Amino acid sequence: MTKPRPTPKKPSVLIIGTGFGGIGMAIQLKKAGYNRITLLEKADSVGGTWRDNTYPGAACDVQSHLYSYSFEPKHDWSRKFGGQAEILDYMEYCVSKHGLDNHIEFNRAVTSASFDGQSNQWQVTTESGHQYTADVLVTAIGQLNRPAMPAIPGLDRFKGSWFHSARWNHEVDLAGKRVAVIGTGASAIQFVPEITTKVAQLDLYQRSAAWVLPKPDRRFTPFEQRLFQKLPFWDRAYRALIYWKNESRALAFTRFSWILDLFSRQAKKEANRWVTDPDKLKNIIPDYRIGCKRILISNDWYPAINQPHLDLITEGVSHIDETGVVSANGKHRKVDAIIFGTGFKASEFLSPIQVTGRHGQSLNDAWAKGSKAFKGMTVNGFPNLFILYGPNTNLAHNSILYMLESQFRYVISALDALSQYPGEAMEVREEAQTRYCQVVQDGLSGSVWDSGCTSWYLDEHGRNTVNWPGFTFSYRFATRSADTTDYQFSPSETGH
Repeated sequence: MTKPRPTPKKPSVLIIGTGFGGIGMAIQLKKAGYNRITLLEKADSVGGTWRDNTYPGAACDVQSHLYSYSFEPKHDWSRKFGGQAEILDYMEYCVSKHGLDNHIEFNRAVTSASFDGQSNQWQVTTESGHQYTADVLVTAIGQLNRPAMPAIPGLDRFKGSWFHSARWNHEVDLAGKRVAVIGTGASAIQFVPEITTKVAQLDLYQRSAAWVLPKPDRRFTPFEQRLFQKLPFWDRAYRALIYWKNESRALAFTRFSWILDLFSRQAKKEANRWVTDPDKLKNIIPDYRIGCKRILISNDWYPAINQPHLDLITEGVSHIDETGVVSANGKHRKVDAIIFGTGFKASEFLSPIQVTGRHGQSLNDAWAKGSKAFKGMTVNGFPNLFILYGPNTNLAHNSILYMLESQFRYVISALDALSQYPGEAMEVREEAQTRYCQVVQDGLSGSVWDSGCTSWYLDEHGRNTVNWPGFTFSYRFATRSADTTDYQFSPSETGH
């Protein structure tokens, strides 16, 4: 007589982070009937990147209608590219509409997560000493959440104010001050034009120039907003149009790099139009292939660079003393404040959380030679762990929310499979992971990111562990559902 199968019991899920990944995952889990969900958030409010980055001019460089959940459209975006406050409002609205408030615990910075083979559960500990147990662990901590601070000697001696752009100090009044900005990445491109109008002098320290294209941004008219609301079809068609327009750029990054030359010509034309100082002009045009690092968009970057009270300094920083910054050639420049626009530790996935898998293996050791994950989400040796926005799932051409929604669907199909085997753990097979990661690396070789510049896409081994090498629809197709043959299911050691 065959033993009756136990009724499927949906596993409990612990999600770390309440940015777009964590919020969207929780909404979709609830819709799929998973009710034992807890979200742990290190801060005292939701929003991730959009809560942390409150610097002047903070905005998204993906169009608002695409940088929002497909299952939760917002018809009244004020402009084509959403600003920080409006995006954060949207996220808070999603939390409240879908009743996630009761599932979120704030001020819970996770320090460690370890898999217990006895019970097939994850044990999670926070900085505050709270402990949690769940069948499944989903990390949604993003890639741009830990500011990278350069180790510049003497910073501790500086008598003025200093801060990183992702921890903007709004108490510091920059009006009429002498300010040094170190770094010219995506954040600096947005805040430098905003502060240039206020400060008396701005010293901009640039390690390497960025390719900057015009931003096709404008406000939506009330008529357009009404149209989006009254004709949901038009709203969806507009979103689809943006999606396919953005998607076509993948061809330039991966296969037909000559298309990028058209963009570089456009960027040079913009620079020539706005920057009249020949020295500045020479230094503001990058010497590397366009697309090798993140391409930025702005309408006021070049006009800001052209301001006479902005000095573009291309020598490196030697050290900082009590009153200012000393560049590599020994020149001392006095400043009242220093702002670091030096980006994030993007390739250090899941740091600083100590993640321990089966048989006490740490994720840091498993990833000693570079981060690897099957479909960017699951790692051999770490059962019942799903990483959102993990290795090789970042984009240079389209909306990361599209990638996240592909991952939500995949995780739910994996959990549906796991529900059929209560108490068991699912772990990606090593051969499936190796095969998949090889395909991704092969796809990246010969792409523009492989053209020899150093960028945050590359880890310390020079391996691109950040970007997805193709179309987002091919990723969606590859993650349409979890194939159980890629996984091994194992009962807990206690047999329950």
